[in-house]
Amino acid sequence: MKRLIFMGPPGAGKGTQADIIKEKYKIPQISTGDILRAAVKNGTAMGIEAKKFMDAGDLVPDAVVIGIIRDRLVEADCANGFILDGFPRTVEQAKALAEILKELHMELDSVVNLDVPDEELVKRLLGRAIKEGRSDDNEETIKNRLHTYNTKTLPLIDFYKGTGILRQINGLGSMEEITNTILKSIQ
Repeated sequence: MKRLIFMGPPGAGKGTQADIIKEKYKIPQISTGDILRAAVKNGTAMGIEAKKFMDAGDLVPDAVVIGIIRDRLVEADCANGFILDGFPRTVEQAKALAEILKELHMELDSVVNLDVPDEELVKRLLGRAIKEGRSDDNEETIKNRLHTYNTKTLPLIDFYKGTGILRQINGLGSMEEITNTILKSIQ
């Protein structure tokens, strides 16, 4: 059983690595980005509201995201663990997650932080925008997303440092090298 958080700036490879690790441990990958993009695509009320923030490169309000996460963690496939990919993004969300996990009698095993320089992130995200046709990955939005990450999400490293479960991972290298480093760090 593994209960994990994958952190890192946009384009660091959280989703890619979480997809690999979930297969090894047979646990679900819970990506708030995927959940929110699906809501936008489906035109739900939450999706319409979230789209305003996503298109500007801003974070979706905590109340919406926290509610989605809580509902997801009580689903049966999370009984043997999960990977949170892209959540929490703020210290406030991390505190709310801690309360949810306490209520559900769950504990995190590891918080994996993928560290990648900004120049590489911009390059990756622009490439992804072309490949996947993602309107939320243009140069102006990318710069705003990185600024938002650096001001709101980066403090999570300090938050989790004190817990003893933070694993700092160099996000440069081959996919296999990064995966192997993650697997060694979370055992």
